[in-house]
Amino acid sequence: MKPGFERPRFGVTLGRVPWQVEFVTTSEARLLLERLVAGKITAEQALGAFQAAPFADLGFARVDTHRSLRKNFPEVVYGEGKTPAQVAAIVREIARGERYFLVTRVTPEHVRAIRRHVPRAVHHELARCVSSGATPAEGKQRRGTIAVLAAGTSDLAVAEEAAVTAEVMGNHVVRLYDVGVAGLHRLLAHLETIQQANVIVAVAGMEGALPSVVAGLVGCPVIAVPTSVGYGANLGGLTALFGMLTSCSSGLTVVNINNGFGAGYAASQINARIAEGGSVSSPAIGAEANGQARRRPRRVTRRPRRSSRSARSRSSAHSRSKQ
Repeated sequence: MKPGFERPRFGVTLGRVPWQVEFVTTSEARLLLERLVAGKITAEQALGAFQAAPFADLGFARVDTHRSLRKNFPEVVYGEGKTPAQVAAIVREIARGERYFLVTRVTPEHVRAIRRHVPRAVHHELARCVSSGATPAEGKQRRGTIAVLAAGTSDLAVAEEAAVTAEVMGNHVVRLYDVGVAGLHRLLAHLETIQQANVIVAVAGMEGALPSVVAGLVGCPVIAVPTSVGYGANLGGLTALFGMLTSCSSGLTVVNINNGFGAGYAASQINARIAEGGSVSSPAIGAEANGQARRRPRRVTRRPRRSSRSARSRSSAHSRSKQ
């Protein structure tokens, strides 16, 4: 793309050269369909907008400009291994068509480069992330809660990556940190909170026992995140990973070592489906979780009906005895 060239948006080009349109966000797609139904544009014009190039070629990167149309969130940028200039250019391209963006595994140099183009960008230092700073409007935050648990303070960087990811994607997140199994009472003190969550992300290093314990206490999906925290036999997180993969607790799924982003993203997708009207448990289980007693069916005992023949016999015998 030539310097200074401003790519047209569909609101400007619609009806002239719609194939030049490269950004169709979810909100724009909805508006486009509403205009089609209202008869304000033709079917050919709508198709032209949707058939636009689904990426922006920056030479060193091809930015997926239709990601939010498919996934309800723009492409997330992985900062590690990219230069500050590359990350800033990708973010600038995303920010031109989207209200939200997220960059993970950033350095202070990445942050400075991003803020030169997007001054409002927020640096989540502990999570090593940068977001757009935009938040869902009042009342627009997704219903339901995602609980993010960390076994120890050393796991907080990964746990915060998961929490920030889920929050930026529009979810209400509850953080419960330093609740590892070495002091199980710390976890049990928050039992009611974790049982009310729609999804739980459990982050642990060392032997990685926390997710198995949590999954045995709740009826919702639990996403386990092994970390590389631990002494030699932790093997850079492999011991925790293998322990979680071989867990006997049902409803537990596992992401890669230190992949807080992957856990937060998956938790958001699950919570989104639940918010749309789904459920993570049967109605009976849900009622019990809310403290409602399950009603047992009332047993009704019926006496066997006597035959009319035996009743007539007793009546005749009774009459003869009076005579």
